[in-house]
Amino acid sequence: MDSNEAGIKVRQLAEEINKHDYNYYVLDSPVISDREYDLMKRELEKLEKEYPQLVTPDSPTQRVGGKPLETFTSVSHAVPMLSLDNAFNENELLDFVRRAKNLSGVSNLEYVVEPKMDGLAVSLLYQDGGLVRGATRGDGQVGEDITHNLRTIKSIPLKLKERVDLEVRGEVYFPRKAFQDLNDRRAEQGEPLFANPRNAAAGSMRQLDPAVAASRPLNIYIYGMGSFEGFPLKNHLEMLNYLKSLGLRVNPHTAVYTDFEEVIQACKDWSLKRYELPYEIDGMVIKINDLKIQAQVGYTTRSPRWAVAFKFPAEQVETTVEDIQVSVGRTGALTPIALLTPVKVSGSVIKRASLHNQDILREKGVKIGDRVIIHKAGEVIPELVKVLKEKRTGQEKDFIMPENCPACGQEVTLIPGEVALRCLNSTCPVQMYERIVHFASRGAMDIEGLGPAAARLLLENGLVEDVADLYYLNKERLMSLDRMGEKSASKLLEALEVSKNNPLSKLLNGLGSRFLGGKGSRVIAEHFKSLDRIISASVEEMISIPEIGPKIAASVFEFFKNPANLKVVEKLRSTGVNFKQVQEQGKAQEQLFEGQAFVLTGKLQNHSRQEAQNLIEGLGGRVTSSVSRSTNYVVVGENPGSKLEQARSLEITILTEEQLQQMASSEK
Repeated sequence: MDSNEAGIKVRQLAEEINKHDYNYYVLDSPVISDREYDLMKRELEKLEKEYPQLVTPDSPTQRVGGKPLETFTSVSHAVPMLSLDNAFNENELLDFVRRAKNLSGVSNLEYVVEPKMDGLAVSLLYQDGGLVRGATRGDGQVGEDITHNLRTIKSIPLKLKERVDLEVRGEVYFPRKAFQDLNDRRAEQGEPLFANPRNAAAGSMRQLDPAVAASRPLNIYIYGMGSFEGFPLKNHLEMLNYLKSLGLRVNPHTAVYTDFEEVIQACKDWSLKRYELPYEIDGMVIKINDLKIQAQVGYTTRSPRWAVAFKFPAEQVETTVEDIQVSVGRTGALTPIALLTPVKVSGSVIKRASLHNQDILREKGVKIGDRVIIHKAGEVIPELVKVLKEKRTGQEKDFIMPENCPACGQEVTLIPGEVALRCLNSTCPVQMYERIVHFASRGAMDIEGLGPAAARLLLENGLVEDVADLYYLNKERLMSLDRMGEKSASKLLEALEVSKNNPLSKLLNGLGSRFLGGKGSRVIAEHFKSLDRIISASVEEMISIPEIGPKIAASVFEFFKNPANLKVVEKLRSTGVNFKQVQEQGKAQEQLFEGQAFVLTGKLQNHSRQEAQNLIEGLGGRVTSSVSRSTNYVVVGENPGSKLEQARSLEITILTEEQLQQMASSEK
């Protein structure tokens, strides 16, 4: 076969494969078997390998390609990607339609209603029908170039059915089943779980290596265009049909109404039917259908006046407190947990809800056996709203916080100025498990293969008693464990050996002194240069360091005055772990939160406010005091107040304290 014949065959195969991709991923209606498809793809790959000059950017073989990026580049949106105003009840929906009628002077408006996907908003730029760039929404004006990851989503055509120039907007999401499968695999491998499909989708799209995104079955729905100029379109529904004709995936549950009462009813109906969908939605989007009227009604500085998002109310469900147990955290804090009769809330089964501390427990008056109302605060955190005291039968039992640690039996202590009871036993097995997980985490010693499951396995089999024992492991002992083969054991030992060369700041963070996070560890390590100097430093010397306050200084000082901690230090020294602050390698790798803005609100349980801030800033993020459109994440604790509502109204990702820690240690 000469190059001309090969060129013809390559084009035929590419067109045929693109057609079958459209049938499978967009229409969900395959017409050939997987084997036939694979043989066709293999033939194309073989020809392109023989004739590399025939490879084009829109070839089906180019879904994943190229080396991982070193960093993301910024993209300015020609037409801003604005957020939508939210309506939380029927009256606010009626306010929206009254304003729209007043601004347009039209009393008989048509409305398009479509599901509000709970994913990541993106833009796709096509030139001459080919995909040339994809970006996140960012702050609406400037986003990040994520073309390399968007190309891996098979429902996004690399080439449209017409050779047109246009920019479209859509929502990348994780199907429910795919999300559950992903978390199941992560659990089996001992990796922290993703909090929800939205976070998983956003995290997947912010990978520097496209192979990671390609391994995750993401999908997309296109919901509009950046600009309509040059396109003879009259209304939004016509636009969606046109985009569909180009090969783009459009949500089939979009409908048009002329009676706004029908719009309201559709929102109510979908509030009940949403869990029947194979993906998560958190509301419905209502848009004026006529594009000319859209332009006439216009925009505010942050949102279109011709559209509104109706947010589904937080679902409240009644269940029973079957028991109350106490968990012990890494710092020894005791947290009461309500064990509930399993009940489905906002699409997931809830079995547990934190009661935070003994003060909250008393304030809410929770008893074992109580009927209670629960919901998901911010659609994320299981929360016990209230006790239905009128339903008590007299069989309910009071619960009193224990005087001794449920894990090790040592007497617990209430430290002055704090609300949580604490176990101060440094050898407490539960605390040791949490400390090992923290020690191995990405922001600390970054020991690949040593996740929660592996840490538990090591402790349960008596292979380690403290973090220093990790460096005394050998292959034979590791291979004696269930689910630990030769390959896994070798990889773990190799990762441990590599971690010995980490800079002092990582070791200091990994040792886990209270209130000390990644940034504080770097500041202290840079100042003293060696662990021995830190151990011998006084509180006054530490306080003299800019950015180190008395709370952190006292905590570090007390940590290294504890004989048990000093014993661990000496064991680490004998294994050859680095105690010096050397130039940090792979700095870009650890800047997981670079360019990301966080807001902290409410009382955190396992971190002080300063410790949480240190964690975020140590990974390249920044902490601000107020919620705005430039905020990327809001971390919520107990009694979060108005900032939580602001985050919801601006569609900002909401994290629990635990989810923040998971992101810090697992986002790769």
